[in-house]
Amino acid sequence: MATIFHIAFTEQWAAARAAGCYRWSTRGKSLDDGATFIHASRPEQVALVANFAYDDVTEPLCLLVIDTARLVSALCDEDLEGTGMSFPHIYGPLNLDAVVDVRPYARGVDGLWPEVTAEAVS
Repeated sequence: MATIFHIAFTEQWAAARAAGCYRWSTRGKSLDDGATFIHASRPEQVALVANFAYDDVTEPLCLLVIDTARLVSALCDEDLEGTGMSFPHIYGPLNLDAVVDVRPYARGVDGLWPEVTAEAVS
């Protein structure tokens, strides 16, 4: 099973479960607001993204663990910023049955969002 992660606010995940699909692209942007895809990360990219895009967030987040084989929307691996690092992007809503686990994600004692290892996915 190939898996990717999406960083989410717990209340947005709860609302998505009630609505039947998840539509948040990243912090503050949704597919309903004109975003064209949902940002995702491989395990080794989660902390990088969290410490950049969620650096001032104090509440715990959650990690949606996504089985890529279950996605209904298209998945593309892209380097849109030209950084030399590509990220998985989901072009369309995230179907709930593709989310195989939801894990709490809290800051470490050092104040940073922690690394996620590939072993943690299996």
